[in-house]
Amino acid sequence: MMLDEKIVHSLKEKNMEVLKSLLVGSGEAEVLNAFHNLSANEQVIVFRLLPKDSALAFFEQLDTDEQQNLLRSFTDEQAIEYINEMPPDDRVRLLDELPATVAKKMLAALSPKEREMTNLLMGYEAQTAGRIMTPEYVRLYKGVTAEEALERVKIDAIDKETIYTLYIVDGTGTLEGALSLRDLLIAKPDVKIEDIMTKISVTVSTDTDQEEVARLLQSLDWLAVPVVDKENRLVGIVTVDDAMDILEEEATEDMLNQAGILASKEVNRSEVLINGSLWTIWKVRLPFLFITIVGGTLAALVVEGFEEVLESIAAVAFFIPLIMDMGGTVGTQSSTVFARGVVIGHIHMKSFFKHFAKEVGIGASLGTVSGIIAGTIAALWQGMPMLGVAVAVAVAATMTLAALLGFLVPFILIKLNVDQAAGSAPIITSIKDISGLLIYFVVVSLFLGYLM
Repeated sequence: MMLDEKIVHSLKEKNMEVLKSLLVGSGEAEVLNAFHNLSANEQVIVFRLLPKDSALAFFEQLDTDEQQNLLRSFTDEQAIEYINEMPPDDRVRLLDELPATVAKKMLAALSPKEREMTNLLMGYEAQTAGRIMTPEYVRLYKGVTAEEALERVKIDAIDKETIYTLYIVDGTGTLEGALSLRDLLIAKPDVKIEDIMTKISVTVSTDTDQEEVARLLQSLDWLAVPVVDKENRLVGIVTVDDAMDILEEEATEDMLNQAGILASKEVNRSEVLINGSLWTIWKVRLPFLFITIVGGTLAALVVEGFEEVLESIAAVAFFIPLIMDMGGTVGTQSSTVFARGVVIGHIHMKSFFKHFAKEVGIGASLGTVSGIIAGTIAALWQGMPMLGVAVAVAVAATMTLAALLGFLVPFILIKLNVDQAAGSAPIITSIKDISGLLIYFVVVSLFLGYLM
């Protein structure tokens, strides 16, 4: 039984002693993974049972929505205590998500030092390096010895987010270089730190986009990147853990937007289609149903145009549902594969045509096999070999076309910023039905024309 299942079982049994033992006896990572799978109410109970000395560290690792849920269960004093102890960059991220009145109240209750650091970060534009940086880093001044620097690190280490890289500045705060903790530890006590530091060739400014900062950190493989103002004065650092969180958030947002799940204003389309008003849902779905009506009417006109074929060989009509269904199934499969691939990240829009070509090839191969099987059945059933050939060709062509449309239509809708979730199926169905019927009747006319 998984840990989350054991937790839920203990909660149902109201056996808090067993639950507390489970939490204390499990690793932090295991508890965190289980915590994500619990309901909001279950999360509150579990968090209350965590040892107080580890609860804050656990709180900092939670998603923002989980932190908000827990804060709602705290007294004001408890909420302020937790927010006050958070790193400034994490605190700002949480405050950004809270209602303005609540955030203002929490901010006012912070200690003067923490409030000053928080206000500093919140003064920068959202989604920039200034907004996500932490001012909790070790800064050393030129001119001090390695021994003096080490004493400074010992004093600062308790309050800083990271001490593995130490930053060297001059008297005005201008960034001069960096020094690793390892190099400082092995340096001779009387050596000047500017003689052993490394010049920093890469920095970011406070207004650099957060995604650009995250990708820079990823490419450099650094633990942190320094953030400087317009005068090249060091004002903070962006750490690799924050960079990875940003990349994950940005990638998720991009994929959901590409898949048509997020609108341009970050409105969740799924939420709208499920919980929106009747008129809102109509506006999204009804236009595409009109497309289906038009497509169905045009398909009927195709059938009418080949009325003589149907009157001459009644057996031709028997296989229309088969051809339509096979095309419809492949079209649905392809569009589902595309949407899921984009959301998960297996399909990248920049390399769309590579995936598109592969899907068309898959559709052609599936169509060929299915066409041979269907054609053989038609020939044996009706005793008309050429009808079997016509069915085989029509099935193969229709399935190939459906696979093509299954990828191409949602791709075009995404590029046009149209909701592909509601629009793909009606458009694919309409084009496939008209084309499939047209292909079938043309092939029948060519192969069985002598019988008409």
